[in-house]
Amino acid sequence: MKTKKTDKPAVHIIQKELLQPYNPVTVNLIGAGGTGGQVLTALARMNHSLIALGHAGLFVRVFDDDTVDTANLGRQLFTTAELGQPKSVALINRINRFFGTNWKAETLRYDKSSITDRDLASAVITISCVDTVAARYEIAEILKHLSKNYGGRNHVKYWMDFGNSRSSGQVVLSTLEKIKQPASDLYRPVESLPLVTDEFKELLNASETADNTPSCSLAEALTKQDLFINSVLANCGASLLWQLFREGILFNRGFFLNLKDFRTQPLKVA
Repeated sequence: MKTKKTDKPAVHIIQKELLQPYNPVTVNLIGAGGTGGQVLTALARMNHSLIALGHAGLFVRVFDDDTVDTANLGRQLFTTAELGQPKSVALINRINRFFGTNWKAETLRYDKSSITDRDLASAVITISCVDTVAARYEIAEILKHLSKNYGGRNHVKYWMDFGNSRSSGQVVLSTLEKIKQPASDLYRPVESLPLVTDEFKELLNASETADNTPSCSLAEALTKQDLFINSVLANCGASLLWQLFREGILFNRGFFLNLKDFRTQPLKVA
């Protein structure tokens, strides 16, 4: 007699040291623009909530070498009083005042020529909100190198990449090493989540032809990106991260978003 074949759902299970850490979990946020600014606010809210629930919380560093100009006002989270200031400093100062955190601003680009301190470059979770494909590839190179050559407390484990066009975008969570998974009768635990630069290499290369030149005004910026694409993408991505910390198990490792049609397509673990 034949037995009915059943496929276990694929999941990624988070290690205990992230769910019940002794120290705040380190997060490097790369990019303080339209998406990065929204993600930072979401991280601050998440940190406040995690601490209230008995978790050690987060320690965030923001990397960005750009300054605030008039084209950023309105679509990004800056005021006229912050014109000319480094974006990372303006955002971190505001977050620290509002939430009582002691997070850090780094006024430099996260690349091989600027990041020479491995302690600074390395964080348990890296979040990238960058505009160019070249920047993603360089971040991938740095993180791969750190995963093999840096074994400190902030050893890199996860990389969450945010990317968007005018009215669509995606968030992809990757692992930089195999995350040990427990045995399970109900699920099929997956220890590695592919890097966005490997899995979607052709898609990234095809998008490289898009115009990434800076906008000179808010009106011009809005022709390139919808007013709410950054905030929607940031909140959905933050929800995935919140699920990681609160539930300790992921059935999805990201999603594709189409704001024009109000559709979201989850990206399954396997």
